Amino acid sequence: MRNRLDEETSPYLKQHAANPVHWQAWDDAALSTARTSDKPILLSVGYSACHWCHVMAHESFEDAETAKLMNELFVNIKVDREERPDLDKIYQTAHHLYTGRPGGWPLTVFLTPDEHLPIFTGTYFPKDRRYGMPAFREVLVAVEAYFRQQRDEIRRRGAGLVDELNNVEDQSADDFAAFTRAPLQQARQRLEQSFDEEHGGFGDAPKFPHPTSLELLLAQWRYSFGKYEHADDRALVIVTRTLDHMALGGLYDQLAGGFYRYSVDRAWAIPHFEKMLYDNAQLLTLYANGYAATGAPLYARVAGATADWVLRDMQDARGGYYATLDADSEHEEGKFYVWTPTELDALLTSDESRVAKRALGLDGPANFENRHWHLFVAADPERAAREVGVPGERGTTLLESARSKLLAAREQRVWPGRDDKLLVSWNGLTIGAMARAARLLDRADLADSATRAVDFIRAQLWRDGRLKATYQDGRARFAAYLDDYAFLAHGLLELLQTRWRSSDLTFACELIEVLLTHFADERGGFFFTADDHERLIHKPKPFADEAVPAGNGVAAMTLVALGHLLGEQRYLTAAEHTIRAALHAIERYPEGHGTLLHALDELLTPPQLVVVRGTATELAAWQHALHTGYHPHRLAFAIPNDAELPGLLADRAPRSTPVAYVCEGMTCQAPLTTPEDLAAALKA
Repeated sequence: MRNRLDEETSPYLKQHAANPVHWQAWDDAALSTARTSDKPILLSVGYSACHWCHVMAHESFEDAETAKLMNELFVNIKVDREERPDLDKIYQTAHHLYTGRPGGWPLTVFLTPDEHLPIFTGTYFPKDRRYGMPAFREVLVAVEAYFRQQRDEIRRRGAGLVDELNNVEDQSADDFAAFTRAPLQQARQRLEQSFDEEHGGFGDAPKFPHPTSLELLLAQWRYSFGKYEHADDRALVIVTRTLDHMALGGLYDQLAGGFYRYSVDRAWAIPHFEKMLYDNAQLLTLYANGYAATGAPLYARVAGATADWVLRDMQDARGGYYATLDADSEHEEGKFYVWTPTELDALLTSDESRVAKRALGLDGPANFENRHWHLFVAADPERAAREVGVPGERGTTLLESARSKLLAAREQRVWPGRDDKLLVSWNGLTIGAMARAARLLDRADLADSATRAVDFIRAQLWRDGRLKATYQDGRARFAAYLDDYAFLAHGLLELLQTRWRSSDLTFACELIEVLLTHFADERGGFFFTADDHERLIHKPKPFADEAVPAGNGVAAMTLVALGHLLGEQRYLTAAEHTIRAALHAIERYPEGHGTLLHALDELLTPPQLVVVRGTATELAAWQHALHTGYHPHRLAFAIPNDAELPGLLADRAPRSTPVAYVCEGMTCQAPLTTPEDLAAALKA
């Protein structure tokens, strides 16, 4: 055997191509080798921006003695969890069920060579004994011996695991329960109970942003208007306090925009420095919605700067969006991002440096390793200027000048690694985020960006009526997953509300039809993989939100929206069956199913549907009325007169002058003929 990873497209797998370990990808050749040699499989799952993946690689996979032992005892398979989320989901769940502990990356799973049942599971293992953990070489020897001596026990445990995986989802469906707002209310109460009053967010360190939970609370606050005696202002406080602290703290890149993955502390001060496309897509949407709901300039600035970061650092010239920026550079986490006061003095004028050090926290104790500082907002620029003896009215100008110079200097440092593969699912999230930000921030360039991404995916990853999941080095690979179809269809729906192209509606419907044909479970909901996917030990049907929204939830939301837009009852029925299939899971853990709760909310409160017809020039005058404010239950489309429309949309016919159609659920108002009349109707 040999290391075959240099034949792969994944940047993560290529990082391991020079290891002395005889790594192989998960493919027929590797699995056949395991069967014929009767060697167990050592499955190592990670991704390119994973810090502890790099640590384990350096300690063990680059070590000749460890590699020799791995090669003698196992068939070694490397998997990029971003390319193969199906494998990652299955074996992360297996790890949790076997150990009672959450998983993570690197995920280290030893499998039987024939049925691929787990023998032993873990995450990071050190090269030598430390952290109360055994040395990795000790684990290798012990697992191989256990496999040889206890095959019947391993097979029995594996069969029990498969049964447990299947039973968890079989227990979710409820064919008879009435849909109510009770799960939404329960989720809201539980989120309030875990809310950190001082710093915002939920729970203690490490602290993640949880955008799906914040979106749910923001929508609940908006729903409470006119529905209850008092609006749910407490829900808004939870959202805004969290948005404020994240934006002003170290989770947010104060120079380039964009967010890091999570905070290692409760106060959002020091992040884990990897930057993930999916985090930034969700947070871009959240801050744009926060701005629409509150008018807070901070949220508009953060949303705009995050979108600018995507445009500048994460969009390929051909249109698609890259996956991640690494946490490490020059083998040190965060080195690219941190500063010393001396560096500021050398780069900035005296006044700029004094204001910047005060405003960005460099006049206090070092908050990062080796006497370095990670930037956060310690004071607004006017206050910072006054406190260092500079006229306050100069503070903003000086700080912006300092930020520009610091960013330019940072660009000259050794960059973190960038995983430049394109994942359709994460691109779908980003297309939707850029489209929504385009209309809420009035930035046509963001809609241009989203449109280019759609066109790239349609040209390069849509083949014979099916999607491929990834694109790298000119190769589209891997059968697409639930998230790819659902996220992209939802992103197209957002883009259609920003700028209409009939081809995008056709594409969205084609994606939904593939879901209904190849992913749907007759008991309700959607499997993560298609009916013709590679057979694995389990076929997941994920309902809970993870780092990305649940594919079933996004699919249900999109089905509701398209069902009302087109008058397509099949879509509404499929959405209802999806919610029903997940109902028990939602009731047990409502705060973990925010996206499905959004879909439930849409079923309980059918969206307000607004369609304006006119020429392209005429429609521009109506855009302000369509997109002002925060309206999570509104779908609004400005459609040119020459567009050919399917289904119920065809009834929204053009006239000799612009006309607007407003419907609430199945009830429609008389057509409206001026932007002022439309604004008044929407306000009412």
